[in-house]
Formats: sequence, C-alpha cells, structure tokens
Amino acid sequence: MKFAEIKDLTLAELAAKSRDLRHEMFNLRLQQASAQLEKPARLRTLRKDIARVETRISALSNKAAK
Repeated sequence: MKFAEIKDLTLAELAAKSRDLRHEMFNLRLQQASAQLEKPARLRTLRKDIARVETRISALSNKAAK
C-alpha cells in the first residue's frame, strides 16, 4: 500500500483500515506460531502499512486540533 492511496481516505476509513490490518496481523502471527505461515515477508509489509495509516491518522488529528 502506497501513501498516495492513504492520503485521500477519511478519518473513519483510516480507522477501519487500521483495524483490518491489525486483524490480519493477528491472524498471521497465529499462523507463524503454529508454523503454517507461507509468506513471512507479509508480516513486515503489514507492519509498515499499519505505520503509514497511523501516521496519517495522527496528521489528520493534529490538523483538526489546530
């Protein structure tokens, strides 16, 4: 996921996207614990995607607070 895809989303959409990404991360960690994870690199990309979404949420929150 690129930042360009994220910047047009609303705060509610970003929150939903963050929740979905965290749920997927949880499922992948369960698979990893049971040695059934097929793509270990997906964990890294998910972490980065979550960070991008959370950064955008923070930026929007700070912008709204000013």
